[in-house]
Amino acid sequence: MQPILTTLLLALTLPLTAQFTPPEQAVLTELDTRSDRYFEVAKQIWNFAEVGYQEAQSSELLQETLAAEGFTVAAGVADMPTAFTATFTRGEGPTIGILGEYDALPGITQTDSPERKERADLTAGHACGHHLFGTGSAAAAIAVKHWMEDNDVAGTLRFYGCPAEEGGAGKVYLVRAGLFDDVDAVIHWHPSDGNSADAASSLSNKSAKFRFYGVSAHAASAPENGRSALDGVEAMNYMVNMLREHMTMESRTHYVITRGGEAPNVIPDFAEVFYYVRHPDMAMVAQNFERVVKCAEGAALGTGTTMDYEVIHGAYNLLPNVTLSQVMHENLSQVGGVSYTPEEQAFAEQIATTFTDPGSTELASAGTVDSFRVIRTGQGGSTDVGDVSWVVPTVGLRTATWVPGTSAHSWQAIAAGGTSIGQKGMTVAAKTMALTAMDLMQQPELLARARAELLEQRGEGFEYQALLGDREPPLDYRE
Repeated sequence: MQPILTTLLLALTLPLTAQFTPPEQAVLTELDTRSDRYFEVAKQIWNFAEVGYQEAQSSELLQETLAAEGFTVAAGVADMPTAFTATFTRGEGPTIGILGEYDALPGITQTDSPERKERADLTAGHACGHHLFGTGSAAAAIAVKHWMEDNDVAGTLRFYGCPAEEGGAGKVYLVRAGLFDDVDAVIHWHPSDGNSADAASSLSNKSAKFRFYGVSAHAASAPENGRSALDGVEAMNYMVNMLREHMTMESRTHYVITRGGEAPNVIPDFAEVFYYVRHPDMAMVAQNFERVVKCAEGAALGTGTTMDYEVIHGAYNLLPNVTLSQVMHENLSQVGGVSYTPEEQAFAEQIATTFTDPGSTELASAGTVDSFRVIRTGQGGSTDVGDVSWVVPTVGLRTATWVPGTSAHSWQAIAAGGTSIGQKGMTVAAKTMALTAMDLMQQPELLARARAELLEQRGEGFEYQALLGDREPPLDYRE
């Protein structure tokens, strides 16, 4: 094992302190006092439910919230209209970044009821809790700014308004534009059904829309004159599904047909399928993606159609930083988990009955903090935070904004995220991020160790190159 990582892992046995200093307690008290106010902001974004690169109202609301507290806002950064930075600088010192997201997922809606109730006024929903993500991060940034002012702390605090995490790779364009080049460490979080601050990786991911072009004709009276673009899509999907047998077990490939024709009696002259290709290793993602492209080319050849494709996004796997994750875990352990009122407990019990396996649900786990783990092989989903983590030391946590047992991207996640359960989890996250940012502002040796760990893991000769190449942000990918 590498020497730096050995030292870090041994340090995980250090005891936790449960004593907050007066400045720390002032920050925690502020976040408690303002919790209702911040949840009002989050609930507005929950109701906006704007998908990637269309988050105009959500972005504007967060910009206004931070500007009102004295942050200097730069809107529309990196050629993305809904991206922004909000910066506060006080003298010479470290620069700490805090990430915030606010895009919703298309095709799923829900009220804040524990029963399935879709909303007729929306076509998207915050099934991944990004309304809480953006607002909780902004709350942490504001609290840290006040602490810096009250305690004569020098440094720069920068909030990053990050659009289109769900398949649009907004942060990749921020990285590519050099907006993290002067940052010493980055902090983020994500809604979840439990509380943890593991040093964990994620799956790398590359996506593309494959478009097939054929010849339309009457499907009954003149089928011989047609060339079905949908046949091209289906042939591609068939070949990719066979390809799964010949990919490594860690590989993940999935798709949706976004256009398949308009009427059964018209041979489609256009069809489109949207693919994701994932793996713990970004080099393997690139290799698997090329094999998927070959399937598309073969499908076009065999069906007499033509094909082109557009890379929509690409994201690196998260590079875990044990140095920073240990600090964040200690802070989360001190803050603690989420405690339910009797009303919240009743909500949790009712919504748990809708889970596929309600018997495995342990509702009490919302109040506990998971033991610290180092997970270097990516699993689960993907995130464009991965690209950030390869250029600057990055640390994140998850908190119980959903009822334990809830799956992300589900109606149950939307429901809980619109209630006080989501609010409490968001406040736990804001407190933990604030305490971690305070530690990093005051302990340059931590930043130095985190940077050394990053360089060690990247290896010599690393040069950042976005998986999505030099394409411009796909501002219309959700249209």
